[in-house]
Amino acid sequence: MAEIRFKWRIVVLSVVVLLVFSAIGTRLALLHLRPAAWVVEPILEARTFESKPAASRGRIVDRTGRILAMDTPSYHVCIDPKWISINGDARAVSRYLAAEFHLSEADLDKELARTNRQYTKVKQYVSGHQIKRFKRMNLGVLYTPPEQEPGAETNIYLKGVWFEEAPIRKYPNGPLMAHVVGFSNLAGTGSAGVEQVMNEYLRGKEGLRRGQVDGSGHEIYRTRELDIPPEDGATVELTLDSWLQYQVEKVIEKTCRDFSAKAVWAVVQHVRTGEILAMASFPTYDPNEYSKAPEEWRRNRAISFNYEPGSTMKAALISAALDNGVVTETDEFDCEKGYWVYGGKALRDSHGEGVIPVADIVKVSSNIGTAKIALEMGDQLVYDSLRKFHFGDRLGVGLPGEEGGIFYSPRHWSKISITRIGMGHEIGVTALQVISMMNAIAYNGVQMKPYIIKRVVAPDGTVLEQTQPQELGRPLSPAAARRMQQLLARVVMDDEGTGTKARVEGYTVAGKTGTAQKIRPREEGGGYYPKNFVSSFAGFLPVENPEIGIIVVADDPGEYNESGRKIGYYGGTVCGPAFSEIAKVAVEYLRIAPGGNRIYVVRPDE
Repeated sequence: MAEIRFKWRIVVLSVVVLLVFSAIGTRLALLHLRPAAWVVEPILEARTFESKPAASRGRIVDRTGRILAMDTPSYHVCIDPKWISINGDARAVSRYLAAEFHLSEADLDKELARTNRQYTKVKQYVSGHQIKRFKRMNLGVLYTPPEQEPGAETNIYLKGVWFEEAPIRKYPNGPLMAHVVGFSNLAGTGSAGVEQVMNEYLRGKEGLRRGQVDGSGHEIYRTRELDIPPEDGATVELTLDSWLQYQVEKVIEKTCRDFSAKAVWAVVQHVRTGEILAMASFPTYDPNEYSKAPEEWRRNRAISFNYEPGSTMKAALISAALDNGVVTETDEFDCEKGYWVYGGKALRDSHGEGVIPVADIVKVSSNIGTAKIALEMGDQLVYDSLRKFHFGDRLGVGLPGEEGGIFYSPRHWSKISITRIGMGHEIGVTALQVISMMNAIAYNGVQMKPYIIKRVVAPDGTVLEQTQPQELGRPLSPAAARRMQQLLARVVMDDEGTGTKARVEGYTVAGKTGTAQKIRPREEGGGYYPKNFVSSFAGFLPVENPEIGIIVVADDPGEYNESGRKIGYYGGTVCGPAFSEIAKVAVEYLRIAPGGNRIYVVRPDE
């Protein structure tokens, strides 16, 4: 009996074991052949990876194709503390990385001790040159970090160390054209200048890659579901010329230092198209290190600095008076020997004149004569005429930060306002607005829209955007504009003119000086500072067939003599010579003949 019972126990136990293993086998078969969603989904999720390869930011180039801004190879040095703790040599990693990348071994040891982590950046934005040198050391065994893209393993030489691509923006010419080009931040977003306004074109589009990895974290290439490559940013071509810009920047820096000015800025514009050939401001900064520069140095004063222009405004007012038949150039006005009271306020000229014709009022820059012409015109005509030149409006040059100036309607004027606006007081302008007005006179009454962006070209060569010359308006008749061209030429070419220092040998130059006291803020009592000025000269050449217009503006220039009197602050003294220097190199470089025949060729195919 005992033997029989023992046999039955063996049979029962065998059946139970068989049933258990059958159940396990069945379950395993079900899991493999028809697994439940709650089983599959976490597994697939853990094995699925998605990456977004970054696009290279587009280049910014000048009109000749010279590179002004570009992405350069840069890398983050990354470690996998968990992998290193299991498979690598933490001490070797710490020692080599500290020596090569000037890191603290103690800090690296702390990061490597965090073995629950699989991704840590220990050094950011390392140059491609330094990475290449590190690779030549040929250290360790290749290591592929989890979820890296194909080819990533070629960047790894130490166990558990790899280099993550992180392109950095470079400006190979340093400060050259900094206020126009601007800069992008470390996140790759344009934050000033062309970098900001053209960010959508420059940044490109990131790619998308989706697939699965194996248990070691390596991609299983045959399971890749999606592979959309990144689209690099477009190239933005500017109207500016690097060589001419360099010459302009040299001149304004010298002017700023020679006359102890707070700042100096300049614009060179093509008369017939509106293209900006140079736009410079000093002090300047290096966009490669933009965070080190004071905010005021990063300001593009040519478009963002509102100032009272002084006598350069006389060109606009008197040309409008001629155009509307209010005066002729031979009409005479009494300039009161340099002192005149109107509306209970005195008005002075720097040089006392008696009765002189309108042509000489322009030449000697008489405030009193200009005020009397304005009174002949009346408030509304003065306002309407200056508004035709777009004073009070942004001109739309295509850069961020452009100001529209300040120009109130006559209902806000006082009794004496009409006598002050024509001489460049009680009106705020930018340098770009003044040179635009001057070029409208030069182009026989046609005012062209200024622009900086010449065209935008995709990586495949497709032109995405191209700027064509565009009229802003016609504030003057051709006849009035031509008369004013001759009057402005006398300012420079006649020995009695205020702009003789702006002459260019062999060329007929036209232009107007400007000197205006700076406004005192209300919190300091209002009115004007007695010894602080904004000086300028704006003009064009050659008068026979104008090609380029140039403006130079200086903020608070001048020196003090032994008696403490400020000298050397007039526009003709400070900015006239700077205009002349810029004009000399411009006409030679652009091949502009004295008669105005333009031979400037940018590229053989244009």
